[in-house]
Amino acid sequence: MPLTDLSLAECLDHRPELPVPDDFDAFWSGTLGEASAAAGAAPPPVFTPVDTGLSQIRTYDVTLPGFAGRPVRGWLHLPAGATGRLGCVVEFLGYGRGRGLAHESLVWASAGYAHLIMDTRGQGWSAAGGSTADTDAGAAGTVPGFLTRGVESPETYYYRRVFTDAVRCVETVRAHPSVDPDRIVVTGVSQGGGIALAVAGLVPGLAGVMPDVPFLCDIRRGAEITGRPPYTEIAEYLRLHRDRAETVFTTLSYFDAALHATRATAPALFSIAMMDDICPPSTCFAAYHNYAGAKDVRVYAFNGHEGGAAYQQREQLAWVRALFAAPKPGRADHS
Repeated sequence: MPLTDLSLAECLDHRPELPVPDDFDAFWSGTLGEASAAAGAAPPPVFTPVDTGLSQIRTYDVTLPGFAGRPVRGWLHLPAGATGRLGCVVEFLGYGRGRGLAHESLVWASAGYAHLIMDTRGQGWSAAGGSTADTDAGAAGTVPGFLTRGVESPETYYYRRVFTDAVRCVETVRAHPSVDPDRIVVTGVSQGGGIALAVAGLVPGLAGVMPDVPFLCDIRRGAEITGRPPYTEIAEYLRLHRDRAETVFTTLSYFDAALHATRATAPALFSIAMMDDICPPSTCFAAYHNYAGAKDVRVYAFNGHEGGAAYQQREQLAWVRALFAAPKPGRADHS
């Protein structure tokens, strides 16, 4: 697989100036304020025990109020027999993926942490039932997929709902009696990495963020240089609607994870693959260079969108262990 984008040396120097909407912060403050109010009027989160047949991990079917108070599903895994409040990893999923089966993703709970997996609205199907619907779906002229759904306006755009769901997931798990609210890390691969970066910019007080080969970064460049989905959905939309480019890219700027990264302060561990033809490395490096907190990156020179896979997970396990072992910010270590 050849390089499809800039070389590593060029990516290290690639620091694009991304347009920031004048009301970027006000838009998100208003959106999350509305979501918080709606959640207060909605049914409270529900954690229903699930019998997975596994004796070492307890699993709960989660329903919580997301955007507009509408239900979002997920799985919460806890190590069996754990006492006290645990560090927690909140995971967001790749494009087109739902939460899947209750026993599929067990690494973080096996390592001794709480682990919440968010079901991405409209994208997944769960054989256990109860996947998250996108009841606001649809806008005239959209192409198949999610990337242009409601793209005529930031208020109607699909990822406004997804990012808000993700923030509500963090707020919900932060209040769970088994979770240490000061020890929460957000993570995800591809789309999930872009969501994690957005959450890192929107939620104060996170312990860390781990975006892998993140999607939704420097979105315009992704749409211009990438020949594979999902970025091609934008090009296909604009091929049909030749007069809407300015409107579309203005909307997308509110959701560009490379801009949200400028508001993030938690420590971050990125991964970027240099032969990635789905999320080009230059777009991922745009987010990395813009990231305002302490950061590190693992670069996989000969990998495509699969990135580091199990190798990166090994890096993450060591990184999270060290992160949670450190004294809490502003608190003395009494160990």
